[in-house]
Parts: sequence; structure tokens; C-alpha cells
Amino acid sequence: MSNHLEKAQRVVVKIGSALLTDADTGKLNRTWLQAMVEDIARMRARGQEMLIVSSGAISLGRRALKLPAGKLKLEESQAAAAVGQIGLAHAFQEILSAYGFSCAQILLTLEDTEERRRYLNARSTINTLLKLGAVPVINENDTVATTEIRYGDNDRLAARVASMVSADCLVL
Repeated sequence: MSNHLEKAQRVVVKIGSALLTDADTGKLNRTWLQAMVEDIARMRARGQEMLIVSSGAISLGRRALKLPAGKLKLEESQAAAAVGQIGLAHAFQEILSAYGFSCAQILLTLEDTEERRRYLNARSTINTLLKLGAVPVINENDTVATTEIRYGDNDRLAARVASMVSADCLVL
């Protein structure tokens, strides 16, 4: 598998909440994220294009808003996503910029991957960012999502993004 990964020109990596956030504190696991970005830097040095599909916004926002453990109401999840997304984007930007990489945030909904015009716009933006050397960090737009936040997951989003950009490799 690593041989395939090394040969891939365009790679989508999906990062789950369990890796990004500490289970006990709910805080961002900066040590893990730093190690992940070191891997991305090595891949970029080989000439590979990298895209990240990231979870974690709701988890981080939940902590910041002091929401209780357990199932959240839809509007609580959306509020947590709105707060958490800022911290998540800032962390990616801070750590990626330390390696000289520009970071771009893209928030997508299920409809953005299904409705043709929106799909083409998203694909064009992502391809332009890659051409300009940025690392796109993609997440579901949970602040406006309804069905996705209840039933979706970022594994499915990562697969759709990988297909959208003709990625050579998807790492879940």
C-alpha cells in the first residue's frame, strides 16, 4: 500500500475526530496534527498534491460551548460546528504555514457534490487551489447541513471529494 501511496500524484487524506481531539479533554490533539503535517510535508516534497478532509469541528465546538456529553439537538450540533470550525481552521493554518504551505478551507454539503453546477464550481476551486500550491482542508458544512449532520459522515465526503478531483489515492 505504501508503494501505491508514494506513487500517487493526488492524495486525499480523511482525518477523523477521534484522531484530532483528545477524548478526555475535547481539546485539539496538536501533537498528532503536527506529526500529520510532517507527513504531508514529506509527500509535498515528493511533488504530491495533498487534500485533507477533516472532521472535528463539532467535537471542538462542543467543548468550547460547554455542551453536555451525549446526543446533541440538531441546532446544538450546528452551533458547535460553527464555533469549532474556526479553531480547526486556525490550527490547520498555523501548523501548515510553519512548513510554508498555504491552507484553504472549503465547507461542502451533500448537495455540493450532487448538483452539477455546484459540483463543477467546487471542483474548479479545489483544482485552482492545488495548482497554486495550497492545501485544501475540506469539511462538511455542518452549520447549514441537516440530513448530513444526522446521517452523513466525512468518510463519504472524502470518497466524493476523491472522485471529484480524480485523486489517485484516498486514505481513510
